[in-house]
Amino acid sequence: MAPSTDTRPQAREVPEAATDSGPETLTFAKALNAALADEMAADPTVVVFGEDVGPLGGVFRITDGLTARFGADRCFDTPLAESGIMGMAVGMAMNGLRPVVEMQFDAFAYPAFEQVVSHVAKMSNRTRGKVKLPLVIRIPYAGGIGGVEHHCDSSEAYYAHTPGLTVVAPATVADAYTLLRDAVRLNDPVVFLEPKKLYWSKETVDLAALRRAADEALRTGGRISGGIGTAAVARPGTDATLVAYGPSVSTALAAAAAAEAEGRSLEVIDLRSIVPYDDATVDASVRRTGRAVVVAEAPGFASVASEIAARISERCFHSLAAPVLRVTGFDIPYPAPKLEHWFLPGVDRILDAVDELQWDEPDAPGSTAAAGTGTDPR
Repeated sequence: MAPSTDTRPQAREVPEAATDSGPETLTFAKALNAALADEMAADPTVVVFGEDVGPLGGVFRITDGLTARFGADRCFDTPLAESGIMGMAVGMAMNGLRPVVEMQFDAFAYPAFEQVVSHVAKMSNRTRGKVKLPLVIRIPYAGGIGGVEHHCDSSEAYYAHTPGLTVVAPATVADAYTLLRDAVRLNDPVVFLEPKKLYWSKETVDLAALRRAADEALRTGGRISGGIGTAAVARPGTDATLVAYGPSVSTALAAAAAAEAEGRSLEVIDLRSIVPYDDATVDASVRRTGRAVVVAEAPGFASVASEIAARISERCFHSLAAPVLRVTGFDIPYPAPKLEHWFLPGVDRILDAVDELQWDEPDAPGSTAAAGTGTDPR
C-alpha cells in the first residue's frame, strides 16, 4: 500500500451504532476500550499491538476482548522489546496501516525513545510531508497507584519538547473516548498519555451520543468537535485560575472545592492536550481572574508546568496581579510507594500556593507583595 500523503482526516464508511442507550456509568478504562473497538470497526487499517495486549487484554485491560472480536492479526502480543514495537509501528504506518501501540508503563517506553525522536517525530518533515505516520503511542503514565519507579513516571516533557509529536492527556471518561478516537484518525503521530490512577474512575456519560459525534465526523472527513487542541473550563471561577492536565485535574478540582468553603472562587482549566496547547482558553481565564497556579505531577524543573507559567507570564503580563506559581512533583526520582503522597501535588499544597498570590494591597503592612515571593515550584 502506498505511503499516506494527505494530512487531512479522510471520509470513511462507518457502520451505524447498534444501540442508543443514553447516559450510562462508564469507567475511564472502558471508555478507552470502546474507542479502540469503534475505530477498529470503522477502519480495517487500524491495528493494536504491544506487550500482553492480545488475549490477556493488557495489564490494565484496555484492550480486553479486541483479539476475540477482530482477530489475532489486528490485536496481538509482541516480545518484550519496546524499541522493536516502535520500529515495527513506523514501518506499518509508512505502508498504509494505522498502528496503535501500548507501552505497558511510562518508563518502559524509554527504550523506544530513540525511535520516537529520530523517526516517528521527524518522518513527515524529513520527506517534506510525502510520508505521514498515522500512529498512536498509548502510555499508561503518572503516579497515584502505589507503584515503584519505572511504573509512575510523568514523562510528558520529553515528548512535548520534541517537534513533530502531538501529546494528549485526558482527565475525564468522556475525553478518554473522544480524544483517543480523534488521535487514531490523525495522520500524524500522537503520544496518548493515560493517567493510571484514573483507569477505574467512573462517570455518567452518554456513550451513544459521543459515538454518533465521532462517527459523523468520520463520515464527513472532518475533526471531532472539541477534540485534540482544545482546552476546557472544568470548573468556572472568578478569583484565580488553576491550570492542570491529566491526573492533576481531579486534584485541582478538589482544591477548588475546598477553596470555595474558604470564600475563594477558583477556575480550573483542563488542558486536555499539551501539544497543541490552547493558549486562547488559558489566556482568557487568566486575564479574567488575574492570578494563576499551574498544577502537574512531573518534577518542576524544565517541565511542561514551567512552559505554561512562562507562556502565561509573557502573554498575560499586564493582567496579572501576582507572579504565576507552580505546584509540581519534586526534582527527585519517583519515590517509594509509601512516600508518594508527599511527592504528588495535593489540595493543601495547591491552597498554600493560592494563598501566596498577593491578595492584599502591595503597600499594606504584612503584604506578601511587599515581602516578596518567589516563583519556585511548591
